[in-house]
Amino acid sequence: MTETTFTLPKKPNQRKVLIKRMIVLLVIVMIYFWTFSNMTINWGDIFSMRTIENIDRILPQFLQPAFSETPSILEKMVETVFIAYTGSLAAAIIAVPIAFLAASNMVKHTFWNQCGMWILGAIRAFPEIILAIIFVAAIGPNPFAGVLAIAIGSTGMLGKLYAEIIESIDMNVIEALQASGANKMQIFIYGILPQVLPEFLSYAIYRFEIDVRASSVLGIVGAGGIGMLITFAYMNRNWEEVGMILLSIIITVTIIDQISGFIRRRLV
Repeated sequence: MTETTFTLPKKPNQRKVLIKRMIVLLVIVMIYFWTFSNMTINWGDIFSMRTIENIDRILPQFLQPAFSETPSILEKMVETVFIAYTGSLAAAIIAVPIAFLAASNMVKHTFWNQCGMWILGAIRAFPEIILAIIFVAAIGPNPFAGVLAIAIGSTGMLGKLYAEIIESIDMNVIEALQASGANKMQIFIYGILPQVLPEFLSYAIYRFEIDVRASSVLGIVGAGGIGMLITFAYMNRNWEEVGMILLSIIITVTIIDQISGFIRRRLV
């Protein structure tokens, strides 16, 4: 009877590990040095007496919100939430087929996988504010431009997350259904959907939280929502109204975060 011998893996060379870490640290330090050396910062203007006087003049107005403007601000805040909700819902639906196309365990053809990844990568390259500018120029300044910007911008991120979820499913379940003679629709309904649906919904709700914040500034370029009020209040130097707008955004985002967090904990 032969004895089985086990060999322990070799310990990494501590000197090589240290050298690699020092190189990485040096590169990071050089990047930061290059970044700050190319920034033109006039510290005298930042800490000047004029800056301090402006802060002393504006900050107290921020802390005295214009409660008389509450009805109009709430109306635009509700519009902002609906822009985010409609755009997020559209993105959550559009991202599903693209995610299945980009998932390597669903589509075996490399070309189509790459097409799916390219589509998602190209969409993620555009920030929502740039998309909003494009859609405002195309269809005019209205909330629908904000909905389109949120929908397209969120599709890229949700599609990427969905594809990773699909690639991590248990393929043994799929193989068992195939062995029992199930067709593709049955495999999708009973094998794939139960594994991915809770996380799909969780990420969609989380994305809605992000889109509420994003849609708050899209109105600055004319895409509807409370951002338009921010622009008008800033141009008129009405800092009390700006403070009230910021307060409403903080309260709304906090409430949505708490509700969506509770729902996501129940889903996952």
